[in-house]
Amino acid sequence: MLIIGCDFHPTFQQIAFTDTETGEYVERRLHHPREAEQFYRALAKGKARVGMEATGSFRWFRRLLSGLGHELWLGNPTEIRASAPRRQKTDKRDARQLMKLLLEDRFPQVWLPTVADEDLRQLLLHRCRLVRLRTKVRNQLDAIAKNEGLLGQRVGTKKGRQQLQALPLSGWYQQRRQDLFELLDQLERRIVPLNQAVQQAAEERADAQRLMTHPGVGPVVALGYVLAIGDWQRFPRGKYVASYLGLIPEEDSSSNKRRLGHITKQGNSLVRWLLVEAATKAQQCDPGWHRQYLRLARNKHHGVAKVAIARKLAIRLYWMLRSGQDYEQVKERGSHAGQSV
Repeated sequence: MLIIGCDFHPTFQQIAFTDTETGEYVERRLHHPREAEQFYRALAKGKARVGMEATGSFRWFRRLLSGLGHELWLGNPTEIRASAPRRQKTDKRDARQLMKLLLEDRFPQVWLPTVADEDLRQLLLHRCRLVRLRTKVRNQLDAIAKNEGLLGQRVGTKKGRQQLQALPLSGWYQQRRQDLFELLDQLERRIVPLNQAVQQAAEERADAQRLMTHPGVGPVVALGYVLAIGDWQRFPRGKYVASYLGLIPEEDSSSNKRRLGHITKQGNSLVRWLLVEAATKAQQCDPGWHRQYLRLARNKHHGVAKVAIARKLAIRLYWMLRSGQDYEQVKERGSHAGQSV
């Protein structure tokens, strides 16, 4: 079997590979995409295992290896770097280290979603990016309305739009208003089919339907959560899910001093943002969460309160997946547990 350590870059890759049967060892630099494709196609007769650090811009490379029957392992960059403590860092050294970790069965492999799930991730990302762009356009129109003395009605409402359109503007101010309205209408038309696609994808997954029984969790949040988590059995406890999504605080503690900072923000930023957005609605339906939200919003900041509820929401959704129960069943079990305590 061929074992290949691949130091991947957008324009080239440095590889170090060895044949476990013959002991042959070779180092090469392959330029993307033609030279790399020719090399791996030449290995099609024999199965190869390729190890590389988790990075971006490798979708075409994954598709190539999958079509040729080779294995692609993604590794945790932090653990890979920690395994090579020397201060000399070059592409050749990195490729050798990756190959060495594969040969010694010490490669810190990370979970990789399926091709179908990766496609759904792109659907969610595209939809959320357009929604954020729509919000920016609406905010600009609201600023024009406030600058002209229109208060109380936002442009997102029918009445507010009519009032802004009726204003007698001139020059580039009028041109800006017209262009923003045209852009807003175009974004609305493009977001509608994306919402329908997300709704359909969520309805086809039993785990997403189960999460949608929770208040504040709609098709977008449910589908994004299950796509980010994947197999819940990867996480032994709920706190690991919160850490995986970057919803736990940074910590720099030593001796009897404990120092906590902002949340780590390590993990899927899109799902973390969706959970924070859903936390506002979720806390309204849970008395305990609502009290904590009000206390943190009053003593610290409403942003801190929303992040704290988002962490609780992430853990509860994990337990809904793990137990196979919907919101009412999980909530009832939680209330009974609190009474018994």
